[in-house]
Amino acid sequence: MADETDNIEDRESSDELYERFVFNADKGQEPYRIDKFLMNRIDGATRNKLQQAINSGLVLVNGKEVKQNYKIKAFDQIIVYSDLTPESTDIVPENIPLNIHYEDDDVIIVNKPAGMVVHPGSGNYTGTLLNGIAYYLQQKNPSINEEALPRFGLVHRIDKNTSGLLVLAKTDKAMRLLAKQFYDHTVKREYIALVWGDLVEDEGTIIAHVGRNLRFRKLFEAYPEGDHGKEAITHYNVLERFNYVTLVRCVLETGRTHQIRVHMKHIGHPLFADDFYGGDKIVKGTIFSKYKQFVDNCFAICSRQALHAKTLGFIHPSTGEEINFETELPDDMHQVIEKWRGYVKTLKKE
Repeated sequence: MADETDNIEDRESSDELYERFVFNADKGQEPYRIDKFLMNRIDGATRNKLQQAINSGLVLVNGKEVKQNYKIKAFDQIIVYSDLTPESTDIVPENIPLNIHYEDDDVIIVNKPAGMVVHPGSGNYTGTLLNGIAYYLQQKNPSINEEALPRFGLVHRIDKNTSGLLVLAKTDKAMRLLAKQFYDHTVKREYIALVWGDLVEDEGTIIAHVGRNLRFRKLFEAYPEGDHGKEAITHYNVLERFNYVTLVRCVLETGRTHQIRVHMKHIGHPLFADDFYGGDKIVKGTIFSKYKQFVDNCFAICSRQALHAKTLGFIHPSTGEEINFETELPDDMHQVIEKWRGYVKTLKKE
């Protein structure tokens, strides 16, 4: 039996694209090839994918990497870092402009624009970040193995309409070490968000499980009693107040799908312009013609949830040193924040 198990629904509810499974062989375990041992314990696992994971160092026995022909013995502990990205046939390299924030032999840091999907999936088979990465890597190294292109080094994702920093691994070693850091929640991730309302406290922590809405499958919901979904923790602090909206910094302790959006809605402060979670209408403020026109103008400038992955930090896979990256707010969020600053100044004059 696995010490850690998750149903498929909950496994999908994560921006961290690797999950960890732990298995303990009992005292009566007979020698058994590791790939066959795991096929009997992980739903949907194929021998080919398990062998790839073993070769990539994503399977550890008693804390150490093993070869495909390793045979499980009594009391062995097996840890598997499992790739949760959706299966796709081929990722077609496409000449898509990418904002490469940083690159070395191990990692690529991309500043993703709002509106770009991270990886191909239902309804989005082209035009994704990975299509662009595949083209970029082939241009740098035309002999790159086609089989290496699908989901190349992707260990986490951010929403289509969220902008900001994302890391991809360029080697198996980097992928394994980054996957472990994301799973262990040691990666530093800070987001800037514009939310509706004037938060009572200058800082706080939101603790509520995040899982799929039981009726509407595309939506996620906060479950403070922990009766559904997966544990999610978001720390926030107020950066600036604009009467009816507030600029906040959110620090993720976990990485669930839509986590910040769901958590801020849960405490009554949905993200500005978030059409999934009620932020695309006037939530705070008296609705009169001039104010409504002002907010509509803001929606026209920033027509997506006002959320930006500003800071990303982790331990470098080769040097072992902590590295941190930051990026400026995109133009749409910057313009909207400036408009709210101006609006507040106008109110003070009145």
